[in-house]
Amino acid sequence: MAEKHVLIVDDEADIRELLVLTLMRMGVEADTAATVEHAFARLSERSYDLCLTDMRLPDGDGLMILKHIAENYGNTPVAVITAFGSTDNAVAALKEGAFDYIAKPIQLKQLREVITSAMNLPKTQDRPERSRRASGADKIANIADGGPRLIGESQPIVRARDMIGKLARSQAPVYIAGESGTGKEVAARLIHSGSARRDANFVAVNCGAIPENLMESEFFGYKKGAFTGADAEKDGFLHAADGGTLFLDEVGDLPILMQVKLLRVIQEKKVRKLGDTSELPVDFRIISATHKNLVDKVAAGEFRQDLFYRLNVIELKMPSLREIPEDVPLMVKLVLERLSQQSGVPLPQLGDDAMNALISYDYPGNVRELENILERSLALCDGKLIREADLYLTETHTANGNGGSSSISGERTQPLHEYLDQIERQQIMKALEQTRFNKTAAAKVLGITFRSLRYRLDRLGIE
Repeated sequence: MAEKHVLIVDDEADIRELLVLTLMRMGVEADTAATVEHAFARLSERSYDLCLTDMRLPDGDGLMILKHIAENYGNTPVAVITAFGSTDNAVAALKEGAFDYIAKPIQLKQLREVITSAMNLPKTQDRPERSRRASGADKIANIADGGPRLIGESQPIVRARDMIGKLARSQAPVYIAGESGTGKEVAARLIHSGSARRDANFVAVNCGAIPENLMESEFFGYKKGAFTGADAEKDGFLHAADGGTLFLDEVGDLPILMQVKLLRVIQEKKVRKLGDTSELPVDFRIISATHKNLVDKVAAGEFRQDLFYRLNVIELKMPSLREIPEDVPLMVKLVLERLSQQSGVPLPQLGDDAMNALISYDYPGNVRELENILERSLALCDGKLIREADLYLTETHTANGNGGSSSISGERTQPLHEYLDQIERQQIMKALEQTRFNKTAAAKVLGITFRSLRYRLDRLGIE
């Protein structure tokens, strides 16, 4: 905490004294102000590592200070102090970008945790606009380090990146909405990597992939002998996320009983393993996501309203790919470069007809489907040029000149990825049969490397 400085804004002298003493014991220097005007003056005199402000002040409120700091001193996190039971004020502050909130009467343990977390926040650029205006070449370079990135220059993507930057400097629960394949987990990882919890675990849980009879043991863990087959003690997801971030993907698939138990953990911040008699404290930030409409599920009685409000403090909307067609060319370039490198084949050119088709396609599977289409076209093209015919796009999902969707008679009876896998499998089997199952010769017929063919055989499960 060496050379750390905190600004305390509160009109109650005893609260200011309590906060100053707590900070002194932590080795942190503190300045105080009793009004909004005095706080503005203090902020103009020096930089601070944290601002603790009461919501109710004689000449304004904490939101005024929060907005002033956001506009002029973007690196300074703000934690607001609210009256007991003033949940609406706390939520309003979090949505405006507050780092966290502290309820009165102030609990010293919570206060110390907030101060410590705020001091661990990474410093951002003084002018966040610079990152928003980065060129396409810069973004391609950023992709090379393997970290999660949100690519594009369209307004929906810019807004999402801005929101992620704000959420990373907060402790508030976040609910990420969006269709399948829009990058909800990428957004969650970006929030975590830019937060004070970045050095702790990011635990991603697909709630729809866990059998209901195993859900409790997977989330809470268990003691040795808790049930038949429990041969050793095991930590659950909630323990693994302690100090870090818990990402609940497809949270709408949680059964009602598990929703009740998760709600209690969020409220109490304690977890009891199966077979244990005592609870252990846990501290994690929760980020949830689903492609389903949780409001509809709440109305239908399939999702608890109290849990929904706990999870949906701040909502982040991830745009679908058909909402950002101007970003498709850059995404195509990056994905093709990555796929060609992974499969060991030369990077082919993309024909104008293929690019136009990709821009006009409406992508029911979003970015995940784009990657699938390009991976397939890389395998089925002549190795030098990808044409529209190599994409195998279905007419059902190709936008017409009026911006709608053209329809064809009859309906596809299987998901798109299965349909395209079937086409690729047929082409590979045809080449194998033609070469009497000589893989090296079959790879030449297909215009791909042996390594690339072997990769596709493994992925498609062809013996």
